[in-house]
Amino acid sequence: MSNKQVNFKTKNLLYEFSQIIQNFDKINIKETEPIINDYIFEGDLSIMIDDLVDLIFMKLNEGKDAIIIKQHVFNYLNNHKIILQEIHSWLSNNQNNSNSNYLFGYVNYHGIGTNSDRKKAIELYKKAAELENNVAQLDLIHIYIHGKDNEINYNLAFKLSKKLAEKEIPSAIYSLGYCYFRGIGTVYDTKKAFELYQKAADLGNSNGINNLGWCYYGGIVIKSDDQKAFELFQKAADLENLSGINGLGCCYEKGVGTDINKQKAFELYKKAAELGSNSAQYNLAKMYEIGSGVEKDMDQAVYWYQKSAEQGYKYAQIKVNQLLKK
Repeated sequence: MSNKQVNFKTKNLLYEFSQIIQNFDKINIKETEPIINDYIFEGDLSIMIDDLVDLIFMKLNEGKDAIIIKQHVFNYLNNHKIILQEIHSWLSNNQNNSNSNYLFGYVNYHGIGTNSDRKKAIELYKKAAELENNVAQLDLIHIYIHGKDNEINYNLAFKLSKKLAEKEIPSAIYSLGYCYFRGIGTVYDTKKAFELYQKAADLGNSNGINNLGWCYYGGIVIKSDDQKAFELFQKAADLENLSGINGLGCCYEKGVGTDINKQKAFELYKKAAELGSNSAQYNLAKMYEIGSGVEKDMDQAVYWYQKSAEQGYKYAQIKVNQLLKK
């Protein structure tokens, strides 16, 4: 192309651009909202909402940790080609039943397609719970037991756990056992707790299986049995239970029910730590600090102590304070 042709073409482009700028204020501009993909119908979305709530309910009863459940939710949305902002937008405009109330709370609580807003989420959980939504009630139990400040309500946690346990819901049976074990909203009763853990475990709840492991490990209610504890931790770990993976790491580190294997312990702690277990993060930090099962690395030790402390793990918080003084 000659220089004259280039200059002519450039002048034309500049002229067209100037016309666009001059007419810009004449363009009718309005705020647009995220829209659902054209090939997804409203009825399909309603079905998907119910499917997602059923999925979360199933995973809670299996004893899956929140971070694992969240990944299952992401996988479901990805498989159905749903953009995260789209599901949030649709839910915000379709609050017409307890499932949509709950799921809108869930996406707000976990920051799916929006910034996390736990206060708003809890209000939505309560709204769904008042409509007898079992999943919302299960999430409220966890919040009432492990929440912060004014979110904690031990009496309501026990009341909801007892109510749902009577419906034979595995996650609630486990939670009721935990309430008796810790004296949450009721009197301490480790025998009752053990029975409920066993019942939840028989129904396939990995939290029940894991806590039974700790009962056998510490000789709580039942005679101490290292081999049984190891088997239960192994079973819970196989079911992706983070506490079970951490417990299995403890067995390999200390030789409980198996031979000592520091390398195996390190690998298990690291797996659970990376998935968010605060106790595993603490145990991993200890191994880095003393060089057990891995080369000594104080930077990594401090990093994992801090991660654990940020999640409220008391022993990690003490350790971080000690290291800061040094």
